[in-house]
Amino acid sequence: MPEKTTALFADTEKFYKNNIRTDLMTSKKNERQTWSSKLTYILTVAGATVGFGATWRFPYLVGEHGGGAYVLLFCVAMILIGIPMILVENVIGRRLRVNSIDAFGDKLQDKNISKYWKILGYTGLLGAFGIMAYYMVLGGWVINYIVGLISGELDISAPITKEIAQHFYTSSVTQSPLRIACYTFTFVVVNYIILAKGIIGGIERSVKYLMPLLFIFLIGMVIRNITLPGAMEGITYYLKPDFSKITPSLFIMVLGQVFFALSLGFGVLITLSSYLSKEENLIQTAVITGFTNTLIAVLSGFMIFPSLFTFGIAPNAGPTLVFQSLPMVFSHLWAGTFFAVIFFALLLIAALTTSITIYEAIITALQEKLKMRRSKAIALTLGTIFLFGNIPAILSDNLLKEVRFFGRNIFDSFDYISGNILFLLTALGCAVFVGFVLKDKAKAELSNKPDSLFTNLWFNYVKFVVPLIIIVIFISNLA
Repeated sequence: MPEKTTALFADTEKFYKNNIRTDLMTSKKNERQTWSSKLTYILTVAGATVGFGATWRFPYLVGEHGGGAYVLLFCVAMILIGIPMILVENVIGRRLRVNSIDAFGDKLQDKNISKYWKILGYTGLLGAFGIMAYYMVLGGWVINYIVGLISGELDISAPITKEIAQHFYTSSVTQSPLRIACYTFTFVVVNYIILAKGIIGGIERSVKYLMPLLFIFLIGMVIRNITLPGAMEGITYYLKPDFSKITPSLFIMVLGQVFFALSLGFGVLITLSSYLSKEENLIQTAVITGFTNTLIAVLSGFMIFPSLFTFGIAPNAGPTLVFQSLPMVFSHLWAGTFFAVIFFALLLIAALTTSITIYEAIITALQEKLKMRRSKAIALTLGTIFLFGNIPAILSDNLLKEVRFFGRNIFDSFDYISGNILFLLTALGCAVFVGFVLKDKAKAELSNKPDSLFTNLWFNYVKFVVPLIIIVIFISNLA
């Protein structure tokens, strides 16, 4: 009898070691981190969505397309498409709390969701590669301007002409690929250092400091600009809409900008919300995210347009507004070099809070899909994008200027393909996935009151209206 008892205990211990303990260890290993608080999540998502979309692209598009008319349409578009789509990606991301590919998997009512839905995850990440291919280069440009201002190579201690501003841009950006490659690599290294510390220890902790600093710089620049003599003319241009300039084509363009501004279709919001606790209110966080993005975009205009009108500089310079027109503005200001450095530092911070989250979407997928160590996934992601994305984008104005896609150089092609094709197709698929595949599961994930009026309105809007809006934007962009 004692021998049988001993054997029984031995078998039980062996079973525990081989099965139960292993399962517990695996469960603990695969347990997903969550944001330390709602505020840190909101700051991280805000950081992910402000970037160059709000601080560089939004102001120059406002200048090109009617001032206040564009701003008004942007605010309307944020409500019509921005916030509903934030909720779509939040629901998809938090449902399974996995990477942006596997988020489209699992079972519903004992039936497997078709594996083909995971294609949406891959298109989003492919688009993320495209956006980072030129996005990091813009970061290199910004570092180049900061160094040029501090070193005196770009001397704006006295008023400069348009020709001087253009010469610095041409000589140090388009015709200096090695220099820009070094600055871009520097920006990549900064991202690597943050990402290596993890989603909480790296991204969350850095955003806690970077976002408040961004707001301080932003408010300081706004105060400096709106107190300039003649600033009111610029403020009027910026805020007073000319309704004659509001056209269907402009509205469609603004709707497309909202996708870029909110990082929709990148897999970013899906990834970030996968670290969100099930107890968090998705509706509240989505509204705050949309409001914060709009606020920062609008404030960015306040730090630019008053000074442009004060010194008689045209606001419709397009993408070069920040890099050619604004140095001329700062050269007319008291302590212009100081304020210029602060301005470009603000751009760099905004770019950094966005780039680390876009990288993270790809890194998380590599870790979970290929069981890759985080350090290896980071090196592979950043290294691949630098070699096959950043370097070709840098060379697109010089050594590779003859290489064209869709009539565009490499730099602009990355922007066009990712922003006008991949992101929109991914966003369209996300809306259809929520409306026609997840159905009631989506409503239950969104709110603990799935039958509430708001939840049903959102669900039917996303199911029937949002896909039509995205299709119109997609066709318009291709045309």
